[in-house]
Amino acid sequence: MKALRRFTVRAHLPERLAALAELATNLRWSWHTPTQDLFAELDRDLWARVGHDPVRILGEVPAARLDELAGDEVYARAVDAAAADLQDYLTRPRWFGRQESGPRCIAYFSMEFGVTEVLPNYSGGLGILAGDHLKAASDLGLPLIGIGLLYRSGYFRQSLTADGWQVEHYPALDPQGLPLRLLTESGAPVLVHVPMSEGRVLRARVWIAQVGRIPLLLLDSDIAENDAELRAVTDRLYGGDQDHRIKQEILAGIGGVRAVRAFTRAHGLPDPDVFHMNEGHAGFLGIERIREFMSAGMDFDAALTAVRAGTVFTTHTPVPAGIDRFAAALVRRYFGGSHGERESAALPGVSVDRILALGREADPSVFNMAHLGLRLAQRANGVSRLHGEVSRAMFAALWPGFDSAEVPIGSVTNGVHAPTWAAREWIDKAREFVGPELVEEARGWEQLQDVDLRELWSTRNTLRATLVEEIRRRLRASWLERGAAPAELGWIDEAFDPRVLTVGFARRVPTYKRLTLMLRDPDRLRALLLDPQRPVQLVVAGKSHPADDGGKALIQQVVRFADDPAVRNRIVFLPDYDMSMARYLYWGCDVWLNNPLRPLEACGTSGMKAALNGALNLSIRDGWWDEMYDGENGWAIPTADGVTDDHRRDDLEANALYDLLERSVLPRFYDRNHDDLPVRWLEMVRHTLQTLGPKVLASRMVRDYAVDYYRPAAAAYGRISADDFAGARELSDYRRRIESAWPQVKVVQVDSAGLPDTPVIGNDLWLRARVALDGLSPADVVVQAVLGRVSGDDDLSDVTAVEMSHTGTDSGTELFAVETPVPLSGAVGYTVRVLPRHHLLSSSAELGLMAAATP
Repeated sequence: MKALRRFTVRAHLPERLAALAELATNLRWSWHTPTQDLFAELDRDLWARVGHDPVRILGEVPAARLDELAGDEVYARAVDAAAADLQDYLTRPRWFGRQESGPRCIAYFSMEFGVTEVLPNYSGGLGILAGDHLKAASDLGLPLIGIGLLYRSGYFRQSLTADGWQVEHYPALDPQGLPLRLLTESGAPVLVHVPMSEGRVLRARVWIAQVGRIPLLLLDSDIAENDAELRAVTDRLYGGDQDHRIKQEILAGIGGVRAVRAFTRAHGLPDPDVFHMNEGHAGFLGIERIREFMSAGMDFDAALTAVRAGTVFTTHTPVPAGIDRFAAALVRRYFGGSHGERESAALPGVSVDRILALGREADPSVFNMAHLGLRLAQRANGVSRLHGEVSRAMFAALWPGFDSAEVPIGSVTNGVHAPTWAAREWIDKAREFVGPELVEEARGWEQLQDVDLRELWSTRNTLRATLVEEIRRRLRASWLERGAAPAELGWIDEAFDPRVLTVGFARRVPTYKRLTLMLRDPDRLRALLLDPQRPVQLVVAGKSHPADDGGKALIQQVVRFADDPAVRNRIVFLPDYDMSMARYLYWGCDVWLNNPLRPLEACGTSGMKAALNGALNLSIRDGWWDEMYDGENGWAIPTADGVTDDHRRDDLEANALYDLLERSVLPRFYDRNHDDLPVRWLEMVRHTLQTLGPKVLASRMVRDYAVDYYRPAAAAYGRISADDFAGARELSDYRRRIESAWPQVKVVQVDSAGLPDTPVIGNDLWLRARVALDGLSPADVVVQAVLGRVSGDDDLSDVTAVEMSHTGTDSGTELFAVETPVPLSGAVGYTVRVLPRHHLLSSSAELGLMAAATP
């Protein structure tokens, strides 16, 4: 007989151990090993069985054991010390508090958060990144609130059939058994109400996960106040059809804003002045904020201007196919009132067409959530330097006439939270070398370069041996689940070898990540695995989306290869990749392999986590590795750029991978001195810790956001909102005037002078332009001379823009002039262009308007 529903009853703690309750529900324990040790001490076997979950162990440990420990003064004092340490962590001034200015509060929206495997609210890199963002914000003291959804089945659990096919399982999660508490007001749970199609209302309660100093608000629609369809809105992460998905995103965006308002009101906190969208999934938050401003008396344009000023949008995809796109008709159904009227139910008095315009593509039947995010945010970024370039090119159509380099999308390279992902051995060494306070803020990691080579090698060997034990445990469990008998599995005791070079490859399994590139030449791979003098062993893991049979077929291909008795002691596919498995891989692998199709990896932080543990990266120069590879911190796999035949490209890059392993990686690992130390290898490890340590940290990433995005956004919002939002009205009036006049703005004539017959670099060029402004004043615009290299098709590149001065008016046109040195040699060209200018714009490209001289 199966239970209809499940719930969790927590143990009554003895008064002397009451602090364990707060220690269990503040997720700081997930990266604080002394707190984890306290819970392990309750019952080490049970601690392992409950998956290192403090809430579960408190529910399952016998009351007699708790009473026994309450009388153990040593243990009780350790609990008191941990509670005091947590309070000190929560209250001590941090980096952000020492800054002169910044936002009062930041609302950070993401569709998934990977804080700990105990709270399985993530599928892959996006969620792990969001979790690390919260943790680093906590360490640095940012006043940030996270907002997402609570999925009752999380993402799926993965197993394999006997023939290696992925199977998904969706275990039901009980919020009462998770480290969560309900948001309440006047003693009653807060219910967020969100309009749906056909006049229905979706209700959601709000759970709070406390991530150190950061509250994470998770909306849950599985409540009795909803009908069966609406209860299922938060059933699974990335599940269901387009209709289900848009419901989730409306709840995340509109409901998320309402949850934030309820939270700040209940706790007496300032409302956010910065809203950060981690991808476009929560883009509808901007629609809700426009509604808020309009209900206070603003018109749509001023409200949009106010929303944009304080909004940051981060894109994580390098390909259009990775963006959420809905049929415009579906959006119209959800935002158009009970019968699909033209006036919006979400924004009374506003045409639905205005909402649709915010997400429009060239095809008017499509609504693009990334376009929505970009149009609602004054500041936007990609997640690595290369991804910023790719994003500027991918979204250039939103800024017509501008070179992709001028598209106002910057970049903040992702980072990883060292206390979460570094092995305890490295954290202990870091505390010894740089001190606990700096380690807490993830600073000084580079000082690990001073660790003695023998100690470095000993640590690497220990961690590799730990990984081998974990591989054998998981491998046995997987084979049993696939139907093997225990008597068949004696070989697993000898699978993998703690002395052999270990390569890791673990990530989601979309096609572009090329899970099976390593199998391109099976015989060559087999020879590498079985080399008697210099063998390599390979551990592979990853999940394919449940609807992606192509990805599942790739997994099956790896599994079938790894099942071969000839190589199964040297290669393994481990199912059910999650945070608990990932840690062992990052700790123990010597080499981290990444071979995506360049430039389709936006960032790819798994290699960063491995590097923190002394692994060397072997990767295509894509994502973060493109900017951080220096020739000594790992190996760059050559790419066959320009080869259009996908099969040939894969062949070429697979051969390059095999060559690097055979000629560089393996010799360096197995070349030992008289003390059996691979000195050249360890020097690379030391160099990696020194050079990558400071760069790959989430603390660096969050500082970059705080300084380059949050602080400017808060300042912009402050200017816009001053004097009852006079700035918002001023800028929206300016925008209306500019957009109305712009079709008639023209560069009528350009004249040049000053260059000698044979100009050389640095000679002065005089340019004069006659510009028609159609009633705009010269103060409304900036006129620029643009100089650069010119191609045979007259396209400019490597451009320099120089502002021209207004010199007068003649016959209804405005005159502008400039004298500027020629900045380049070779074939040089120039043009003149007109751009909007206003002190409340973030850049002259913001409005996407340009009038350039025509031949």
